[in-house]
Amino acid sequence: MQKTRLDIARIRAARRVIDPVFLDTPLYRCEALEPGLGCAVSIKLETANPVRSFKARGTEVVASLLAEDGSRDVVCASAGNLGQALAWSGRGRGLEVTVVASRFATVAKLDRIRALGAGLELVDGDHEMARERAAAIARREGIRLVEDSLDIETCEGAATIGLELVDTVPSFDTVLIALGGGALATGVGHVLKAMAPEVEVICVQPLGAPAMTHSWRGRRVVTTDSTSTIADGVAGRYPIPAVLDDLLLVADDAVLVQEESIIAGMRMLLDHAGLVVEPSAALGIAAILEDRDRFAGRHVVTIVCGSNVDVDAYHRWIAAAPVHRS
Repeated sequence: MQKTRLDIARIRAARRVIDPVFLDTPLYRCEALEPGLGCAVSIKLETANPVRSFKARGTEVVASLLAEDGSRDVVCASAGNLGQALAWSGRGRGLEVTVVASRFATVAKLDRIRALGAGLELVDGDHEMARERAAAIARREGIRLVEDSLDIETCEGAATIGLELVDTVPSFDTVLIALGGGALATGVGHVLKAMAPEVEVICVQPLGAPAMTHSWRGRRVVTTDSTSTIADGVAGRYPIPAVLDDLLLVADDAVLVQEESIIAGMRMLLDHAGLVVEPSAALGIAAILEDRDRFAGRHVVTIVCGSNVDVDAYHRWIAAAPVHRS
């Protein structure tokens, strides 16, 4: 395997600084989903924790290092989940956290960032504008900027999920990973390629936010002018070159799915797994729905990566979704 920026020894070390509440998350076969999907499906559940997403695995590593260095102030841009996670991790270590987000971000995510004690600055644009503003604050104030996916700690924290996957039995042959900035995909993908190279790593992105998938397919950074998806957590327009380089080494495929499939996946996870999830967490199920023949006869793991969702929007989406009978 060619070298990515990630390192297995550092990933193992990350487990020692991550609060145990975020580790060893449930992994279980969900047979109720299988008749509607036509394959064996296991869920890796990253929502049963204080910030309801996998992101704290990375922010725990970041915040631990900052506390060791004596740093006090840190800023990040976030669609919501990273901001919550950094606020939670920073609060426990005496850090002053500022989060920059789009004012069009999910209200529930913004409210939770405030509740966790972080400062919140809103911009009149999308996540890419929030990234620009966070970088400007970091330059002006001389403080640490946390950039999701670019900062290796965010990738290696997420990669601890991969360690937990490779330690499990029975074996699986495919992992479906939501693809946004790339921390989750490169982290988990790195561990699988290093320790279970027979497992196929498939990244999944919305058709309405395809920049990283187009970049992976073209083997060069491809940007988009806009995004149009309910999966706000993966709706980036400007892939980070270093992250793409890593993704090219660890991903076997990257696929795009339609909004209707994402909503149908959310409905299936509610009806057959009892899980309320945000759209990004349903991308894996959406991928199976759109290509059942590809996954027939396989044992697929899908990482359910977050459950921070606006309740009113969720009810609207679910009401419009088709019902898949088992």
